[in-house]
Amino acid sequence: MTGHSILFKSLILAATLLLLAACTAGNEQFTPDKPAGFFYGLWHGVISIITLLIQIFSDTVKVYEPHNTGGWYDFGFLSGVLMVWGSGSHYKTKSAAEKKREQEWEEISDKVEARIMRKMKDWAETEESQNHADRDEWNEIGDKVEKKLKRKLREWAEKED
Repeated sequence: MTGHSILFKSLILAATLLLLAACTAGNEQFTPDKPAGFFYGLWHGVISIITLLIQIFSDTVKVYEPHNTGGWYDFGFLSGVLMVWGSGSHYKTKSAAEKKREQEWEEISDKVEARIMRKMKDWAETEESQNHADRDEWNEIGDKVEKKLKRKLREWAEKED
């Protein structure tokens, strides 16, 4: 890019920002006697991001017009914001390949889940068939762990910092 091209683009950008600044919220154009209505709210919503950037460097420009007609201005402002940012135009559609890949992974995960469930069921049935002595031993270990945990928690809770 040449220096002239960059300068030209910078001047166009500056002119555009100045033009938009003239139409932004928070200027003397609106008063309590002459408030901004629906269409100004719509416009202020559309340019809200640009206005926010300008507001960082200017005390006179605001994102939202304080002198407005109320509900109709609010409705216009939110409609303008939604037209630019919430219209769903940013939604990415999935290609056929992505959908197929997702379906394949879904099938694989279903098979893995079924196999894990079978293995867990087999393991549970094996556990049930063990004798009572093994179960009693595990219960005794569990009781000891629970008592020690309670004792340590109690000591920790009573300990002063």
